[in-house]
Parts: sequence; structure tokens; C-alpha cells
Amino acid sequence: MPSMTRRTALAAFAACALATAVAFPAGAQPKAGEPLKIGFVYVSPIGDAGWTFQHDTGRKEMEKALGAKVTSKYIESVPEGADAERVIRELAQSGHQLIFTTSFGYMNPTIKVAGTFPKTQFEHATGYKSAKNVGIYNARFYEGRYLAGIVAGRMTKSNVAGYVAAFPIPEVVMGINAFARGMRSVNPKAEVKVVWVNSWFDPGKESEAANTLISQSADVVTHHTDSTATVQTAEEKNVYSFAYHSDMSKYAPRTQLTATTHHWGDFYTRTVSAVLAGTWKPEPVWGGFKDGMIGLAPFNPAMPAEVQALARDLER
Repeated sequence: MPSMTRRTALAAFAACALATAVAFPAGAQPKAGEPLKIGFVYVSPIGDAGWTFQHDTGRKEMEKALGAKVTSKYIESVPEGADAERVIRELAQSGHQLIFTTSFGYMNPTIKVAGTFPKTQFEHATGYKSAKNVGIYNARFYEGRYLAGIVAGRMTKSNVAGYVAAFPIPEVVMGINAFARGMRSVNPKAEVKVVWVNSWFDPGKESEAANTLISQSADVVTHHTDSTATVQTAEEKNVYSFAYHSDMSKYAPRTQLTATTHHWGDFYTRTVSAVLAGTWKPEPVWGGFKDGMIGLAPFNPAMPAEVQALARDLER
């Protein structure tokens, strides 16, 4: 698993890079008394659970906290690549002074557009490239993954866990490694099998991957993808699961043991407040349990009291 020191150093090094500005109209600035216009770019549908749902929940919390000082717009289901660059550029051209781009594959498009709109602020989630007007933010998801792994190690009978993964990028690999290390810390015989679906959101592929892992003796499964398909498949097969991004227990009321949940509202509110106050700086943010950026969903009563206590103690 990439170490905290290496990842932090990489972010700090990348923050020194400056995007090259070219002659292009800068984003419109707000007039006195007008709200700050904020744009959000989402990689998957908002739905009612998952990565994008959690970001949109954070957006709503920010709007509620700041009221008439802000107005926001979101665009969902934006593919990474050329489409993302077009959408980000259109938001900047239409006068959005702060733009949040919420997927790893938006990193290069964000940097490119930021270079042509030097008066617009950008924040990119999960990436490592920064600029004078581009900040980066992420959460220490691996902390929750490690605890889920401990629970999995105690609950498995086959000693095999299944992991439905999106893309082999550092964020995803880090989660897999943390989950595996958590399992093996309490169960040295445990192993984690991974199926890559090469998509952030494809319920059909995710369900197929979960079924494949269950057929290979996995009696606990988890995922780093955006839909609820993995936990739903586990519920159908009567196999334990750990949800990701959101509490998905309504889709797996019998078999979801817990979930690593993401919480962006405070971060969005702080960041927007700094822009409003003129104090915003492109500083990297990487928060975990103690920062309130991740948490654990309520435990399934099927978990023995001693397993619940172990996880809660480590969460603190």
C-alpha cells in the first residue's frame, strides 16, 4: 500500500506545478451583492447512494449553510476525458467562479481548463496535480477499509473475500491493500480476490463481478464502484457485504455488515466560505475519521459484540 508519506509528498510536489495560462477570456466575476456561482461535475448518476450521491449531499449541505451567498449547478454522468473538459470549460465560460470536479479522471481536463481561466478557482477530488488556481482534496478512505477488513477477517468462514474494483489507480489499490491488511491482522489465512470492471458505474458488470467472486468461495464481498449492485448481489446470495461511499443497508438489510461512508459537506462549506472571504488557497486536503470526512455505517446485529467493539475502538 502506498505510504502516507509518499502520497503526501507527491501531492506537495505536484502543488508546485503551475498551469500555463494562455490568452482566453477569464471566468466572469460576481458583481457586488450577487451570489457566488459554483459548479459541480459528477462522473455517475446521483441516485440515492454511492460516490456521486455523497458529493451531492455535501453540495446541498453547503448550500443550506451559506444560503443566499451562493448558488450551485451540477452536471451528472460526465465521462472522463474530452467530455469532461468540455463540461468544465462550459461552466467556467458561463461565469462559475468555483468549480469542483469530483473524479480522478477529471484531473488533466481540470488542469487544462484552469490554465485558460486564471481568475476561476477549481478543486479536484482524488488527484495529485495542482496549480495556482487548482486545489486538490481527498479522504483517507483506507482508514475505513482497514476496519472493514478486520470485521471481514472475523466474520469469514471460507477465509476468502471478494473485491469488485473499478480501475487500478492508487486510490483503489490503496483501499484493496488496506482491506487485505485488516483481514490478515486478525486472520492470517485470509485472502482477497479482486475483479476489475474498468468502470466507475456499471451495475451489470458490478453484479457479474460479485457473482464471479462468490462462485470462487468469497463469503464476504465489497466494492470500489459507484452503484449498489455488489451489496444487492450479496443480499440475493446470502453473503455478507461491506458497502462503500454510502450506507447501502436498505439494499442489503440482512447481509450488509457496515459501510465506509464519505462526508463532504463540511469541506465544501469551508472551501466556499474561504472563496467568499478571499482567503482561499490551493492547498491539498486529505481528511479521515478525525476530520469527519469518513465514517462507518451502523453495524449489522449479526456481528458479535466483541467484533463491533474492536472496530469501534480502532475507529477512535
